[in-house]
Amino acid sequence: MKKMEAKLLSYIVLCAMVVFFVSASDPSPLQDFCVAVNDSRIGVFVNGKFCKDPNLTTADDFIFTGLNIPRNTSNPVGSVATLVSVDVFPGINTLGVGFARIDFSPNGVNPPHTHPRASEILTVVEGTLFAGFVTSNPDNRLFTKVLFSGDAFVFPVGLIHFQLNLGNTYAVAFAAFSSQNPGHIDITNAVFGSTPPILDDVLTKAFQVDEDVIRNLQAQFRTDN
Repeated sequence: MKKMEAKLLSYIVLCAMVVFFVSASDPSPLQDFCVAVNDSRIGVFVNGKFCKDPNLTTADDFIFTGLNIPRNTSNPVGSVATLVSVDVFPGINTLGVGFARIDFSPNGVNPPHTHPRASEILTVVEGTLFAGFVTSNPDNRLFTKVLFSGDAFVFPVGLIHFQLNLGNTYAVAFAAFSSQNPGHIDITNAVFGSTPPILDDVLTKAFQVDEDVIRNLQAQFRTDN
């Protein structure tokens, strides 16, 4: 009897784990499409958005234009990412996909960051990029590769990753995500630019530096200084 109870408990735990992992990514749609709209009078609320009446949907709902236009990279890091999520492209609602264009000035960098809800595939279309990601604790292994035009590199969900333009010309890459809302956490902005700021004692002990270094970094990344 005890063995049977133990097997039953194990089965329940296993089922719970399967449900947890499945629910950790975008759910599979139960219809062909669900074009997002903001008007509750003409749709049904699904996965955070109202669905447009399928009978009112047209081909225009499934097209996004403008990714051919170069972006302005005149900022301190020399790069800009144009994310196309469900908020700007309603046609991808419930489809579990998103994408982005990333422009790099010469020697520009897409700083270390994570996407908490999506894996990413990056494809270089112009220039040469140095790309990499770091595995989770306890190994913290660094995987890097030099990417040329036509090369693709994958960044597993949630892991810290980055890209650096190695060339003296502008570079462009396109990214595809396994979520309609992958999220973006810039490591330096999150740590040194949070509101309110993280306590100095936390950061000085974590980075093993004195308070002046921490305050200097916070002055660069805080927007309310």
